[in-house]
Amino acid sequence: MSKRISFEFFPPKTDQGREKLLNTQKKLLVKKPEFFSCTFGAGGSTRDNTRDMVDLLREQHPDTAPHLSCIGQSRDEIMELVNGYKEKGVSRIVALRGDLPSGMGYAQSEVKYADDLVALIRAETGDHFHLEVAAYPENHPQSRSFGDDIDHFRRKVAAGADSGITQYFYNADAYGYYMDELRRRGCDAPVYPGIMPILNVANLFRFSDNCGADIPRWLRGRLTDLQDDEAAVKAFGEEVVTRLCERLLAMGAPGLHFYTMNQAAPILRILDNLGL
Repeated sequence: MSKRISFEFFPPKTDQGREKLLNTQKKLLVKKPEFFSCTFGAGGSTRDNTRDMVDLLREQHPDTAPHLSCIGQSRDEIMELVNGYKEKGVSRIVALRGDLPSGMGYAQSEVKYADDLVALIRAETGDHFHLEVAAYPENHPQSRSFGDDIDHFRRKVAAGADSGITQYFYNADAYGYYMDELRRRGCDAPVYPGIMPILNVANLFRFSDNCGADIPRWLRGRLTDLQDDEAAVKAFGEEVVTRLCERLLAMGAPGLHFYTMNQAAPILRILDNLGL
């Protein structure tokens, strides 16, 4: 059975950056991904950035999904974006809660959680969109417990989500136990592991501290030793991530979603190693 492959980008801020990203997308097209996605920034300019970049990416691959977060936006603002995407023929959305802007409380948001966002999109557009949502095998930083996280995901599926994409992780067992528990609780939606290549040690440590992704102690120690040797970091990182992907696919993961960091070469090498 073929495995679903997808690639995630963030929207560049300059014309030069956009052109470079379109070249990156061209290189990744050789792997015949099911879709590309483009992350969402709250607030006017970055939100427009996402929308404009999705238009450009769709010229090369029609199934390019905008990320859409509900926090910090009114119901009308959300539906303006959703209806705009529908009119353009976009068929997939990555529906997220998003991060709370500083100084803003949940009470100020009309649509507070991702399951509310999914329910709103379903109520207003029926089955037009394939809806992807986030999953957290290592627990969302704000969740009270492992079971709480499982219930959050189940609520998103009950509201109409089609499939999940995980936060990145480097411990395959976390994904295995998460999937076991989802199935035990009667949720059979597919969940695709999110894969983060290891390219820059300082950036990876910072990202992981911010989003709650766990870097196993042995891996953190090895990367700390290598961090001044860029070539060694990339070679070791490629090996670690390839092995992780091999294990996940052997465990029955239905595919892989790559956080590309807007780069093609590291992702292509991993996929070549996997024979995909």
